[in-house]
Amino acid sequence: MGSNILETEGLSKKYAGVLRVNDLDIRIKEGEVYGFLGPNGAGKSTTMKMLLGLVKPSTGTISIFGKPFIEKNRIEILNEMGSLIESPSYYGHLSGKENMEIVRKLLDVPKSNIDEAIKIVRMENQMNKKVRYYSLGMKQRLGIAMALAGFPKLLILDEPTNGLDPAGIEEIRELIKALPQKYGMTVMISSHILSEIDQVASSIGIINHGELIFQERKEALENERKPYITIRTSDMEKTCNVLNIQKPKGNFSELNLGILSDEAIGKAIYTLNNHNIMIYRIEEHRRSLEDIFLELTGKELTL
Repeated sequence: MGSNILETEGLSKKYAGVLRVNDLDIRIKEGEVYGFLGPNGAGKSTTMKMLLGLVKPSTGTISIFGKPFIEKNRIEILNEMGSLIESPSYYGHLSGKENMEIVRKLLDVPKSNIDEAIKIVRMENQMNKKVRYYSLGMKQRLGIAMALAGFPKLLILDEPTNGLDPAGIEEIRELIKALPQKYGMTVMISSHILSEIDQVASSIGIINHGELIFQERKEALENERKPYITIRTSDMEKTCNVLNIQKPKGNFSELNLGILSDEAIGKAIYTLNNHNIMIYRIEEHRRSLEDIFLELTGKELTL
C-alpha cells in the first residue's frame, strides 16, 4: 500500500452555527478502497463536498496528492479526481451518448476513455436512449461512467449503489473492488449500509454526528472477528460438566465453546459421544461488524 493520497487535519464545517462535520483527520492511502460509513445526516456528503472544493471548510486543512488543496492547486488536483455526489448530473433531453460526449469535451479525454467507462458500467446498449427515460439505476450507472471518464487517480463516490437492484449492486461492488488493481485508482466510497462497506473496502472510516469515531484498515477488524463455536446437545448441564465449561446463568439452549481448532472440536465431539450425550447441532459463528463497532466505539450506529 502506498503513501497517503488524501489527508485532512481538523476538518470542520458549521452551518448556521451548528457543527455538521467536526475535526476530521481522514487518511486515505494510495491504491485502497476507503469505505466512509455513517447514518444518513452524519456528515458524509458534506465531507466529500469539501474534499472536492464544492463546500468551503469552516476550519481545517485538506491535502490531496501531497499538495495542499488551496486555490492555486485546485484545478491541478481536481483534474486527477472523479466524483459522483448525491445524484448524477445530466441533461435529460439528451441521450446517454450525448451526455458522455459533453463530459469527454469538458475533460478533454480520448473517445476510447468514454467507450471504456461505458463498458465498465455495462451501459453499451442504453446509450442512444434519452436519459430522462432511464431508470434510477441506469442514471446511477451513467453517473459512475461520467466519474470514471477521466480515469482519475482518486475517485469519490457518494452512495453509488443508490437505486440499483441487487444484481446491479453486486456488479458495482465488483467494479469498485477491481478499480485499484486494474486502473490504478484510489476509491473513497460512502454508504449508510454497513454490509455494503464491509464487502468492498480495504479501510473503513465511520462518521457519526459529524465526528470520525473509527478509522482503521479492515484487517484490524478481521482479527476481532475470529469464528467461535456453539453447541446444542441432549443434556446441556452434563455437557458443561464433561467439557469443564462453566454453566451459564439461567436457562440456556446452547453453549459457546469459544474459538476452537478443528482438532479441539473433534476431541469435544469424541468426549461427548463417550458420555452418551447426543449432539443436536454444532455451529460456527462470526461476530458481526456492527457488534465490533459498538464495542470499539461505545456508540450505536443507527443504520
